[in-house]
Order: sequence, then C-alpha cells, then structure tokens
Amino acid sequence: MLLSPFDNDEFAEIRESVRRLCATFPGEYWRKLDEKREYPTTFVKALTDAGYLSVLIPEEFGGSGLGLSAAAAVLETIQAEGCNGGACHAQMYIMGTILRHGSDAQKRQYLPKIASGELRLQAFGVTEPTSGTDTTALRTFARREGDDFVVNGQKIWTSRAEHSDLMLLLARTTPREKVKKKTDGLSTLIVDMRDVVGKSLTIRPIRTMKNHATTEIFFDNMRVPATNLLGDEGKGFKYILSGMNAERVLIAAECIGDAKWFIRKAVDYANQREVFGRKIGANQGIQFPIARAYAQMRAAELMVKEAARLYEKGKDIGAEANMAKMLAADASWEAANVCLQTHGGFGFAEEYDIERKLRETKLYQVAPISTNLILSYLAEHVLGLPRSY
Repeated sequence: MLLSPFDNDEFAEIRESVRRLCATFPGEYWRKLDEKREYPTTFVKALTDAGYLSVLIPEEFGGSGLGLSAAAAVLETIQAEGCNGGACHAQMYIMGTILRHGSDAQKRQYLPKIASGELRLQAFGVTEPTSGTDTTALRTFARREGDDFVVNGQKIWTSRAEHSDLMLLLARTTPREKVKKKTDGLSTLIVDMRDVVGKSLTIRPIRTMKNHATTEIFFDNMRVPATNLLGDEGKGFKYILSGMNAERVLIAAECIGDAKWFIRKAVDYANQREVFGRKIGANQGIQFPIARAYAQMRAAELMVKEAARLYEKGKDIGAEANMAKMLAADASWEAANVCLQTHGGFGFAEEYDIERKLRETKLYQVAPISTNLILSYLAEHVLGLPRSY
C-alpha cells in the first residue's frame, strides 16, 4: 500500500535499497534484542557497510555527499520497515556539527574513518542531571591546561556511549558568572573515548522502558587535546544548536516512518480480521481513527520535508525543526494508539511488534526536547509572547 506520494520522490532508489536491507532484520531479530536489552550491532554494521550512515559525509572523505533530505529518507524508511534507527541516528546529526564547524584537519582525521566504520561516532554529551533542557546551566567544566582541556563533571541520557569510539561533548570553558550572555563560554570538544574509558571517564548504563542503550557518564580530570576543540572556544552553544536542528528533523523523519508502519499494520489487520461475520475494517469506528491518523501523518510529513529543504539552503530552521519534530512525534503516537486499538488484545502480544514499536515511538514526545518546550519556543520566538521560563 502506498502511504505517501513522497515514496516515489528523488530518493526512491535509496528507499528501496534500505527496504531490502531491513527485510533481513525481521521482527524476531528486534524482539530478541529487546528481551536482552542488547545493542543491534549487526544491523548497525550492515547500515555502515552499505554507506547509509555516511550519507552526509562529503565524497572526498568517503561518504555520499548528500543532504539532510537524503538522510531523513534513510531513517524514515528504516522505521517504516519496523526496524529501529534510534540505535545509530546520532551519527548523522552529530556529523552535521563537525561538517559545519570542524577544521579541515579534524575532518581529515575523523570523517574517512567514520565513513568506513573504523570509528563509531554515536555519543552526544550535552544533558546533565541538574540542568535538563536548560543547556546554559550545565556544570561540566573544561579547564585549559597547556595543550589539553581537563574535564570534570557529569552527563546523563548519553545514549550509545558504550558503543561509540568518539563523543561530541559540550562543556563550559568560562564560568557562567564571567560571561555577558549565558550562552557564551560553552565549548564543543571531540572526545576519543577509547583513550579514557575506565580511567578518567566512567559509563553507567541506565535501564529504561525501551532498549535504547542510554547511559550516565562521569568525567574525572579527563584530558582532551586542545586540537579537539570544535570551532572557536566559547561558541559551542551555537554549534550545538545547528546540530540540534538537524537532529530534530531526522528524528521527525523517524516518527513519520513509525507512523507509516503503524498505519500499514492497522490497515492490513482491519482488512483481514473478521468479527460478527464481517471485516472489522468495514466499521466506521475502525476506519475513521485510521484515516485521521493517516491525515495527521501526511500533514506532519510536509513539515518535515520543508524543514529539511530550508536546512539544506542554510536557513535558520529553529521554528521549522521544532514544529516538524512535535507534529511528527504526535502523529506517530496517535498512529501507535490507533494501531493498538485496531488489534485489540493482540496488540499487546510481543509477536505483533506493536507494543515494542509503541514504546520506542513514545520517547520522541519527551526527547530530545519535550513538546511543552517546543510550544514555549514557538510562543516566545515566533509569536512574540513573553518568556514563560
């Protein structure tokens, strides 16, 4: 069933290739991983070997040199086929920060090895237990000492840290009380975790309601070469924001993929399930919720594509990225509820994969930014209402 005319877009060949790859990782593969809370190493390697995780890396560094829209098509298709791109999507949006703000030497040092899979870039160290989404209030501090930065502090919800070689870290390099603007004095560092894990960097896994490989990280006098500073010292908040906008667009694309999976699953079941001598899909009580979920998905899909288009033009997409993420997350959650309701009790059975996918997609109404904070952003920065926090 064709869920969207965009499936026949300029990335149709990429989508079809991703579908074929995902077909080799059926629901049984994901259910086994979910049961044991294991990382999908084989799946991530297959994506890496096929070049899908390096679509944003320029060809001169071993990637495909494509834009954000292509990356979004890859991740959307992964989700629409019942797989989980959340295990590796960070590599794409972290890539954007390095591509836009890294030095030529840093790009030459890291990008070819990331493209080939020799280095894994999955960890994004921003959020802290005491600051949450108030990024400017973070306490992790990187003190310059000779040719190194010495880092002390703590991060939380740093997903995939156990399965990454490199981490993009945001830390304060100038105390908050010594800067004019609270967004100043934050710097971005590329951390080679292979050198420090188990020494000055400690990783503590956090078990959650979904298999997300998230962790808490502690830094104890961790030394990072000053050459690993991304861009200018003290300007890291701006660099992170550009990466976060890409992150929100890509995660929104994943939500669209999830919504398509749920809707397709609901339609297929409604067309074959018979109760009281007729297909349940003939009942408007079944039809209307599925149709409404489809309409919500299509509307959100348009916003995602517009945000990606503007990003590729170099525009400031704060509003568009936030709206895309919120609308897509809401559409996916609604499609999940409709799919579960359509299946009735069978939706709770693991073998149908609905309960797993429902747990996975719920995350995106909470992270990487909550719906309420998106609404606050739009109210203040788009509508001109007073700041509420």
